[in-house]
Amino acid sequence: MSVETLKIDGIGTPVSRIGLGTWAIGGWMWGGADDAASVQTIRKAVESGINLIDTAPVYGFGHSEEVVGKALEGIRDRAVIATKVALQWGDDGVRRNATAQRIRQEAEDSLRRLKTDRIDLYQVHWPDPLVAQEETARELERLRQAGKILAIGVSNYSPAQMDEFRGFAPLASVQPPYNLFERAIDADVLPYAARHDIVVLAYGALCRGLLSGRMRADTAFEGDDLRKSDPKFKQPRFGQYLAAVQALDALARERYGKTVLALAIRWILDRGPTVALWGARRPDQLNGIADAFGWKLDDDAMRRIDAILAEHVKDPVGPEFMAPPSRKA
Repeated sequence: MSVETLKIDGIGTPVSRIGLGTWAIGGWMWGGADDAASVQTIRKAVESGINLIDTAPVYGFGHSEEVVGKALEGIRDRAVIATKVALQWGDDGVRRNATAQRIRQEAEDSLRRLKTDRIDLYQVHWPDPLVAQEETARELERLRQAGKILAIGVSNYSPAQMDEFRGFAPLASVQPPYNLFERAIDADVLPYAARHDIVVLAYGALCRGLLSGRMRADTAFEGDDLRKSDPKFKQPRFGQYLAAVQALDALARERYGKTVLALAIRWILDRGPTVALWGARRPDQLNGIADAFGWKLDDDAMRRIDAILAEHVKDPVGPEFMAPPSRKA
């Protein structure tokens, strides 16, 4: 497989333009996970040239990082580890906390769980309105200067928040939700990133599986699966999105001989300085990655994609339901 790559400032190894997302590997909010299958999935990704592994402490409350650490034993230097910071959890649920003290504690915890001496890309998971950007940014810069992290990123930040952050530390990446159905960053974050050489790591690239082409109207979600509370997966919206997926799949096959899944990933890669995060927890869920590389969408196809969405999705909704609350002041 010929893997497309790009450079993230501060990281010597070129990064694959598809990264492995490991939220589901943590087993939380996705109906559980199988650790042995998860390890096999991570190793298969790296063997295939997908070297960016994106995780976070809150994914399974440390479990995802532990599984990533186990999977990368013996092949650590072949991977680029991206993890996150500034969420805390407890009896009252998940809350934002980007204080310097919290960052110092989380960095050590993540290094231990990941079984590594450095984090390649360390990202603020959500902005914390109760903490000055200066405090958060300067603490991350201290970690970078100490060699514990190689590059600094943010996630779910606006351009104004990134602008302020960059006054105190270099910013290499931003991670927003971005896919064919959730495109708010086209108006602000994406052009800002392009102007300032900031790489965009698009999470939710397949929109929680909607764009995989595998879902049907009777697809059911069990246990703590977050899609049970996602408004996209409730009728009548669910039917609208599934109709759009069917039409997109027909376009992909007719025009390029590809599936809707490959089309959805290629669309992200063609939008700018982007990496698409591909969530998987079983090796077979990596099948099809190669189909997204080595071709481009033409202008007419982009127009047809927009027309399909306008025709079928009459009541669009964003990913706002996923935002964790702030702490109380």
